[in-house]
Amino acid sequence: MVDQRRIDDQHWVDSGVAAKHLGIQQRTLYAYVSRGQVRSVPGEHGRPRLYSLSDLDRLKTRRDARAGHGAVAAGALRWGEPVLDSAVTAITPRGPAYRGHYALELVADGVRFENVAELLWSGYLPPTRVSWPRIAVPLASIAKLVPYGAKPLDVMHLLVEVAALADPQRADGRPDAFVSRARQLIPLLAAALAPDFAVATVTRALGASSVAEIVARALGLDDNAVGALDAALVLLADHELNASSFTARVAASTEADPYACIGAALATVSGPRHGSASETVAQFADEVGAPDQARATVRALRKKGQVPPGFGHPLYPAGDPRTAPLFDFVRAAIQRSRAPALELGRARTLLALVDATTDAKPSIDVGIAALMAALGALPAAGPGLFAVARTAGWLAHAMEQRATGHLLRPRARYTGIPVT
Repeated sequence: MVDQRRIDDQHWVDSGVAAKHLGIQQRTLYAYVSRGQVRSVPGEHGRPRLYSLSDLDRLKTRRDARAGHGAVAAGALRWGEPVLDSAVTAITPRGPAYRGHYALELVADGVRFENVAELLWSGYLPPTRVSWPRIAVPLASIAKLVPYGAKPLDVMHLLVEVAALADPQRADGRPDAFVSRARQLIPLLAAALAPDFAVATVTRALGASSVAEIVARALGLDDNAVGALDAALVLLADHELNASSFTARVAASTEADPYACIGAALATVSGPRHGSASETVAQFADEVGAPDQARATVRALRKKGQVPPGFGHPLYPAGDPRTAPLFDFVRAAIQRSRAPALELGRARTLLALVDATTDAKPSIDVGIAALMAALGALPAAGPGLFAVARTAGWLAHAMEQRATGHLLRPRARYTGIPVT
């Protein structure tokens, strides 16, 4: 069974330790819990409730901010206080807002992913349909380098490097140059979702008119899936200073080219604690088995002070708002029942886990894993879809960082052998 604590730093302590950690009385701790600032779960065998150590650390960092800059810096990189200014995305209780536009409202209004990407890059939301060009790369030669069973993220690394090598002007750091390359790269990355990068499938996918359609064709899905995929792309397009976006900014601060910024971010996405978390969620659902095993599994985890993988997002104590529209698409796809039995079973199990887990709410990683399963796609497609969408955010952050002219170079507090 997957240990959630290894994935989301879900460490839990009792009320005495929690209160001591913050230097407060227990009644103050309970007030934090009631306001949704600290998560708690029932203790094992009827013991008192346990409290999220990561939430306590975040509160402690905010309190210590009054003590001076050193305290802020010490915890800022661990879900702590903001470390830099950005006009790209705001995190709100209603979910992310891209340059003043709520992602949920963009989805509800049917705004396409391409238009949202343009909004992230320029601050302007095009009112009409946006079309992007296709980049010319040697698909057949690339396909020969892709081994059987390769995951989309691995293929994406290869595509980015090939595109970079073929671009003699890749060092052009002007915003227009960044955007021009992004418009060509994102459709190509979407085509990488084709299993084993089969040339015929990739070629057909790249002939589609939108990124969501490219994804659908690459995964072998029909047009019924395009709306759900477009919504998922919009919801995933950016999420403030997440690990991969921060990595892209670090690369951009060195004046690295856009391909290098994307490559650095892709490497970060490969980790199961970030963009590849949906694949871990899918694996957990397979371990649970049938939907009727969900409640027993959740009870067993609760006794250990744990929750299922993908549940409980530190930025959304009341629940990740991005999941609701995805689960609507999941239920609709299940009703159509066009996915293979294995994937449909996984989707139903994930929905059962959502219903059974009352101590923590599902993150978008659970929604993506369930959507991929309901549509009949393999689990590895989830991280791939994440990367395609988030490339829009990566380039927005990279351009913003380059505009500051500052090198991102935090300092470390040395704790090793004393130096005389």
